[in-house]
Amino acid sequence: MTAAAAVAVETAAPAVISRPTLTVDLAAVAANTRTLAAHAPASALMAVVKADGFGHGAAAVARTALAAGATRLGVTSVDEALALRAAGIDAPILSWLNPVDADFAAAVAVGIDLAVPSREHLDAVAAAANAGTARVHLHLDTGLARDGAPPAEWSQLCRAARLAEQRGLLRVDGVMGHLACADVPADPSNASGRTRFAWGVEVARATGLRPVHRHLAATAATLTDPRTHHTLVRVGAGLFGIDPSGTVRLRPAQTLTAPVVSVRRVRAGTPVGYGHTWTAPAATHLGLLPLGYADGLPRSASGPDGRAEVLVRGRRRRVVGLISMDQAVVDLGDDAVPPGEVATVFGPGDDGEPTAADWAAWAGTIEHEIVTGIGRRVARRTAPARATLRSVR
Repeated sequence: MTAAAAVAVETAAPAVISRPTLTVDLAAVAANTRTLAAHAPASALMAVVKADGFGHGAAAVARTALAAGATRLGVTSVDEALALRAAGIDAPILSWLNPVDADFAAAVAVGIDLAVPSREHLDAVAAAANAGTARVHLHLDTGLARDGAPPAEWSQLCRAARLAEQRGLLRVDGVMGHLACADVPADPSNASGRTRFAWGVEVARATGLRPVHRHLAATAATLTDPRTHHTLVRVGAGLFGIDPSGTVRLRPAQTLTAPVVSVRRVRAGTPVGYGHTWTAPAATHLGLLPLGYADGLPRSASGPDGRAEVLVRGRRRRVVGLISMDQAVVDLGDDAVPPGEVATVFGPGDDGEPTAADWAAWAGTIEHEIVTGIGRRVARRTAPARATLRSVR
């Protein structure tokens, strides 16, 4: 089955919702993939589908991105990579964040590339190579002081990798790094990150390694800094409509909706929710949504200073009182909407609904946290064909 056909098979189109539902617009993912690829025309594009495709469904997103021009996939853990293989996806996959005792043998056996950030990881991957020749990407810390080999250990790691390569245990296919401040293109740390990465590639070559792939840029650098593109760019957030640099308009790919489960009329002075942080200033109708912080609505977006809103009947309605684990209350004013009315919590913003960026601002966080945080109780579906066509016009 082709990637496009697989995407079509997965597309469903329920007409109404009876529970909180997250709808994923795969056409938006495809359009974003094409936009990102156009910003790095001389580089291959790796679609990063970690964290279940940033909460959008890893397998469906992977197939969509590959059909739209991506040539390989990226994930964090071996388990994520193995799940893609189990879903029938045979494109190249890189896994770059694993403990030393991860199941590297299982990864090597199904052709998963592995990032190597330390000598310990190199030895563990080499020991797993009896399942086949491992392909590795040496990972250099280019300025974040988290994952990746520290510069002081880089030369030794490259020499050890070359010896393992000569013994036929593995092949060094790539060198990778990551920028700390690519969302602020003028930040001086980006220049130092580029310099350190260039140094790391030269050290690797001096030891006799010949990496085919060199990759430093994630979404923000892909969109703003051609000097970081090298042979491969890694894009994750951008696939889903998030541009950390704020320079390019991408298409959000999630819409979160919920039914109003009950409506009540209350008098002026009625306190609402835990701690009575909000009191109705006038008589009003309150709608109850079966969504809370266990479902991914950030509690920090609510309270006396909260600005969180949802869309009901074409109007923004404020979330009042504290968001609790399972519930949120919405001030409907004079509208006594019937139970079952659909509230749009966030979406692309086409009809005036809040976006994930709005919720991130209200909660004092980033869009990534909003879209990856939707809980398992929320139903998932892909966009109906008509809405999918509309999303790319």
